[in-house]
Amino acid sequence: MVTFLWPDALWLLIALPALVGAYLALCLRRHTEFLRYAALRLVREALLTSHWARRHLPPLVFLLGLAALLLAIARPAAVATVQSQQGTVILAMDVSLSMAAADVAPTRLAAAQAAAMNFVNAQPRNVRIGVVAFGGHAHVVQSPTLSRRHILAALERLELQYYTAIGTGLIAAVLALHPAAGMDNGHDIFNQGWESSKPEAYWLGPYHPIEKSRRRITTPSDLSAAIILVSDGYGTIGVPPVKAAEAAAERGIRVYTVGVGTPYGGTAKVEGWPHIHAEFKEETLKEIARVTRGKYFHARNAGKLDKIYGELTGRAVLEKRETEITPLLSTIGMMLLLAAATLSLLWWHRSY
Repeated sequence: MVTFLWPDALWLLIALPALVGAYLALCLRRHTEFLRYAALRLVREALLTSHWARRHLPPLVFLLGLAALLLAIARPAAVATVQSQQGTVILAMDVSLSMAAADVAPTRLAAAQAAAMNFVNAQPRNVRIGVVAFGGHAHVVQSPTLSRRHILAALERLELQYYTAIGTGLIAAVLALHPAAGMDNGHDIFNQGWESSKPEAYWLGPYHPIEKSRRRITTPSDLSAAIILVSDGYGTIGVPPVKAAEAAAERGIRVYTVGVGTPYGGTAKVEGWPHIHAEFKEETLKEIARVTRGKYFHARNAGKLDKIYGELTGRAVLEKRETEITPLLSTIGMMLLLAAATLSLLWWHRSY
């Protein structure tokens, strides 16, 4: 993407069509003069074959060089989106009982914890990271901090919970990024509303099946903040995930969702609980990523999970970097003008 620091100078480009018109008028005038010659056919053949390139190429190169110089006056700058050295990432980790399934060895949660720790260690030192755990309720295990020791300790102490509230976990992650965010379109079981709920822990309403959002979010993306939501996608209670995704999208927050599990699911064996068959559903996670302009990843094994976090390292926290390219464009313009003058002298130099 290219922007201009002095966009008003682009009006100078109006001179280019005027020059093209003047050149065409000059060519037409010469053509009229050729009509006076008796051997007009021979002249035309000469102009249309061997002399066509020599006549028109130097002016064309000159016009391109002039255009480059006029653009350089407007001070063009290339804008690139690159990995930022500072920002905030929230790791929203599903800790429901189904995350104890062993279809992703050793378990879904253990593999997710190990990969998340590698991700934390790979982040630039000025990137703040927070951890949110969600099962039947959402809990901010670690507020955004620069301390890698505190973040890793928070990931280690994650404990399994009963039920799964994906939307609630996403709301908690949004509030971890924006504690003062007003979310007045939802209520918890105490009828307090999101805006009055503390981000540390809350359990919101009954779960509703996923409904695809038809809303078009136009809020610009906040490149300095992102949420990485890790889950097996099987929600049971809480805020509808799409509603939570819309709340994140309205604040420009991108959500990258990571589905952990295999298509046929696995068995979760938790001490004190009967064995359960843990299903894997990715539709909810895909929709959250779509609504928030993030991306969905599917991790079928621990190795794949590590690769996903490796890719997220370069895209989670971004920034737009602007680099002025005026000197480059000026150099190109001068070289084109020099080339036009050289071609003109070589091809049309005559001694009188």
